[in-house]
Amino acid sequence: MPGFTHLQHAQPILFSHHILAYAWMLERDKGRLADCWKRAAEMPLGCAALAGTSFPIDRRFVARQLGFTRITANSIDTVSDRDFLVEFIAAASLVMMHLSRLAEELILWSSPEFNIIRLQTEFTSGSSIMPQKRNPDVAEILRGETGRIYGNLIALLTVLKGLPLSYNRDLQEDKPPFFDTVDTLQGCLSVAGPMLATMTLRADRMRTLCDRGFLAATELADTLTEKGAPFRKAHGVVKRIVAYCETQHIRLDELTLDELKRFDTSFDAGALKRTTIEQVVNVKNSEGGTSPRRVRQQITQLKRLTAR
Repeated sequence: MPGFTHLQHAQPILFSHHILAYAWMLERDKGRLADCWKRAAEMPLGCAALAGTSFPIDRRFVARQLGFTRITANSIDTVSDRDFLVEFIAAASLVMMHLSRLAEELILWSSPEFNIIRLQTEFTSGSSIMPQKRNPDVAEILRGETGRIYGNLIALLTVLKGLPLSYNRDLQEDKPPFFDTVDTLQGCLSVAGPMLATMTLRADRMRTLCDRGFLAATELADTLTEKGAPFRKAHGVVKRIVAYCETQHIRLDELTLDELKRFDTSFDAGALKRTTIEQVVNVKNSEGGTSPRRVRQQITQLKRLTAR
C-alpha cells in the first residue's frame, strides 16, 4: 500500500508494517499502565486524618495482607496525594489518542476515495435518509470519546492545582473523572479489537494505489547517490524525471533506460529494476523497515512481548 506523509503518497510499504505501528503504540501504553500501577500499589491506611496515629498499628503487616507492595512514607502527602489518579488518566489519554488515530485511518480507508478496507456491518450504521451509506460509526465514537478522557484529565488537574496541604473537600471530585475514565477506556478497548480483527482488506486496491504518486522516486534517487552523487543533486534529477513522467502520463517503472540517461548518464539497467513497487519494499531492509523480513521480525518481537 502507499505510505503517507502529509497525507500524500510517499513510499510503498506493507500494510502489515503500517498496522504494526499501532501495535507498538499500544505496547508502550501497556508499559505506561504497568508503570503507573507500581506507584499506585502503596498502602495509605494508617495515616489517619493527616498526622498518623498513636495506636500501636503495624502498617506493613496490613499492606502484606491487602496485597500492596509497600506503604506510603509521609502521612500528609498520603492524605493529599492524587498523583496516581492523574497518572492513570494521563496514560489512558495516550491510549485513547492512539485509538483515535487508528479510528481516523479506518474512517479514511473505508471511504470510497481510499476503499482499501471494509468494516463489518456491526461496526457501521446506515444513514437516516441515504440508504446506500455505511457510516463508520464505531470508529467515529472512538475518536469522539478521546476528548472525554482528555477532559477528565484536565478536570482532575484543575481540582488539584491550587490545594494547600493536606486534605480539602475539593478532593472528593477525584472520583467522577477517574471512574468515568475507567469505564470509557474499557468500553473503547472492548470494541476496537474486534472491529480491527474482522475488517476486510482489499489488497488489490491497495496495490493499485501504489501506481499513483511515483512512490519509487526516492529509490531512484538513492541509485544515483550510491554511484557517488550528492543526494541533493540526485533529488533534483529525479524531480525532473517525475515532471517528465507527468507530462508523458507514464509511471516511473514504464521509463526506458534511454529516457533515464537523458537526465543522468550514470543510470544503468539496475536502476530500472529498482523502480518496481515490490523491489522498493523488499530493499527497505534496515531494522524497523518495511521489508517482509523486517516485518516478520517485528511480529516475532511483539508475540514475545504479549506472551509475558
